[in-house]
Amino acid sequence: MAAKGTSFAEDTSDREIVVERVFDAPRELVWKAWTDPQHLPNWWGPNGFTTTIEKMDVRPGGEWNQVMHGPDGTDYPGKIVYAEVLKPERLRYSLRGGKAGAPEVQFQAVVTFAEQGGKTKLTLRMVFASAAARDLNEKTYHAIEGGNQTLARLAEYLPKMPASNFDSREVVITRVFDAPRELVWKAWTDPKHLARWWGPKGFTNPVCEADVRVGGAWHIVMRMFDGNEFPCGGVYKEVVKPERLVFTNDALDKEGNPIIEGLTTVTFAEEGGKTKLTLRTRGTAAVEYANAYLKGMEIGWTQSLERLAEELARG
Repeated sequence: MAAKGTSFAEDTSDREIVVERVFDAPRELVWKAWTDPQHLPNWWGPNGFTTTIEKMDVRPGGEWNQVMHGPDGTDYPGKIVYAEVLKPERLRYSLRGGKAGAPEVQFQAVVTFAEQGGKTKLTLRMVFASAAARDLNEKTYHAIEGGNQTLARLAEYLPKMPASNFDSREVVITRVFDAPRELVWKAWTDPKHLARWWGPKGFTNPVCEADVRVGGAWHIVMRMFDGNEFPCGGVYKEVVKPERLVFTNDALDKEGNPIIEGLTTVTFAEEGGKTKLTLRTRGTAAVEYANAYLKGMEIGWTQSLERLAEELARG
């Protein structure tokens, strides 16, 4: 783990290692290869290494405990603690481990997954406590060569992963509301106001609950004019009043199982007494029939924001 206070906003070029590669695979598949214990042992580590996963909990604060086994029989136990899990864009974690009788390796890492026309550019950035610590790690564990070999093994494994029949879609909408930011924020965070505009035209929300705090849950049941109900819900990841909301956004079946798994980010910017709202939301089908629902995602959100504008106009 890097020294206390280390920030990736600092200039850390003198004490970091960066490894990059472009994979001929969609971002969701590369993300899955990095976060699913079913797939990781098939490629993790340099050439000739195998990996035993003892525990893997991919969430902020979760741990991944594993042992890498070298081709000469040497074991390299390691522990990763996740600080940020932003599916499918970014992983941030600390790592410590190493082999018996050798200096322990410690660093902070950020892995980013960037879409590039159906391919994925992956960047792994490791930041050490000092340049000396970085150099010692490279001398002892050959991190650059090992990192490149590991990503090469991932490139070989990705075509062997089962293809997903589930679609994914991202929608970005920006709209300026003729209302102060505090009022727009309240419309998003007060359940009695949220219930009045959430969902496409013609929908009502007989159940609307929102515990707007980091780790708090929200739950809404949308009802169509014909009586059909569509529950949804999630957990708040970021709450920065009155500037930013980030929450998981899952569409659920009647038993509460996700049929679409999503993440939504909403930013609120003041513009001369008005509010510029930017909504970025991504949904991935968890069951095949949900692919059809994703096609209507942009229309549904557009109509919701139109209803929000009407609600704000009523004060």
